[in-house]
Amino acid sequence: MLEAGQNWELFGYDMRQLGKHWLAAWRGLVWGDDSPLRRRLDEVVCLRSEGGSALYQAGQPSRDAPYKCEAILLPERLVLTRALRLPLAVEGDLDSVLGFEVNANSPFAPDDTGYGWQLVTRDETHLHLVLVVVSMSAVMAYLGRTYDIHDPRQREVWAETDAGMVLVRGFGESGRAARYRQRLLRCAAMLVASALLVLLSAALAAGIKRAELAQVQARAATTQREAAQASQMRSALALANETIGATNHIVSLHPNPHFELARLTRLLDDSVYIVQFAMSGREIRLRGRATDAASVMQLLTDQPYYAEVTAPQAIVKVGNSGLEQFSLNITLAGGVSG
Repeated sequence: MLEAGQNWELFGYDMRQLGKHWLAAWRGLVWGDDSPLRRRLDEVVCLRSEGGSALYQAGQPSRDAPYKCEAILLPERLVLTRALRLPLAVEGDLDSVLGFEVNANSPFAPDDTGYGWQLVTRDETHLHLVLVVVSMSAVMAYLGRTYDIHDPRQREVWAETDAGMVLVRGFGESGRAARYRQRLLRCAAMLVASALLVLLSAALAAGIKRAELAQVQARAATTQREAAQASQMRSALALANETIGATNHIVSLHPNPHFELARLTRLLDDSVYIVQFAMSGREIRLRGRATDAASVMQLLTDQPYYAEVTAPQAIVKVGNSGLEQFSLNITLAGGVSG
C-alpha cells in the first residue's frame, strides 16, 4: 500500500494528473486559436461592429473569403476584462478553475453572467490569460437595439482585448464548433482511410512478393531435383565410362585369341598351315610349316598389328616334303584388340 505522502512528481509534473495534462494538450492542439488545425479547418467569420466589419479565421484577421458565420463585436462599455496568472498545474482543469473564478468575481447574477477567455502566453510555471465577463441581459438588449437580434444563438458574440479577440460563450458559437468538429471527423476519417489504403497496399505488395517467393522456391526445388537427377546421371555415366575404360584396358591386356587366329588365317595362304597356336596376353607363340618360312616371318613382320616378330628357333626343313618348319613369337602392337 502506497504511503499518503509519497511523491508522485516527475520533472515537475504530478503523475496523478498525467491524463488531464494529456487531454489538455490534445484540446489545445485541436481547439486552440493558435492550433494549425484550427487555422486550416475553421471557417471564416465576418465580425460586425458599430464601425464596420472584418473577416477573421481562428481569431486572426483573414483575407477576403466566402463566409457563412457572423459575429457581433461588443463595445467596451459592456465588457469587463481581467488578466489572470494561473499555475501551470491547473491546465488540465482550466475550464473548472475559470468557472470558479467567474462565479467568485462576477458583479452579475450567476444566471446572467457570460464569459470567455483567451490564453495569452505560458512560461515554465504559469499560464497568462485574459478573462472577459459580460451581463447576458445587457448584451441581448444591445443586440436587439442595435442589430435587431433577439435570439442569443443567432450570432456569435466577441469582445476585443489587448491580447486579441475573445469569444464570449453562451451565444451562437455552437454552430461553428459543430461544423468544425465535422471537418475534424472527416479529416480523421480520410486519414484512417488513407492509412488503411497504405496498409492494404503494403499487404497486397507483401502478398504478391510472398507468391513470387513461393514460385521462386518451387522453381528452386524443381531445379534442385533436376540437378540431383542430372548429378545422378552424370555419376552413372562416369561409372559406366570407368567400367568401359577398365574393360578396354582388360581387353587391351588380353586380346581375343579367336580374332588373332582369324587374322592369321586371312594373312596366310594355303601353302602355310599352323601346327600350334598359343596366346597369353599380348604374346602369341606360333608353330607351323610352309614352303617358304622366311617369307611367312617377313609377312608377319610387315603387319602393323604386330609390334615384334621373332624366331626362337631356326627354320628347319621337314624331310623330303619340301616344307619348312618355323616357330615364331609375336607381340601384338599397342591398341590392337579383338
